[in-house]
Amino acid sequence: MKKVYKIEVDCPSCAAKMENAAAKTQGVRSAVVNFMMQKMVLEFDDGADVAGIMAQVVKNCRKATRDGEIFL
Repeated sequence: MKKVYKIEVDCPSCAAKMENAAAKTQGVRSAVVNFMMQKMVLEFDDGADVAGIMAQVVKNCRKATRDGEIFL
């Protein structure tokens, strides 16, 4: 399942850090952050608990950079 989330990030480097942090989260099959469009596209494993995974994605992204925000 794919979902698109609006994000707010100030620089391309921070966007890349968010993408890497999200991609390493258990339950996320793939993550793509588009800095220009200010969006994140996540593909989740089949049957995944999206709400629980997103809570962990937000934590991981916040650890990677304080300059990014994900709007759930």
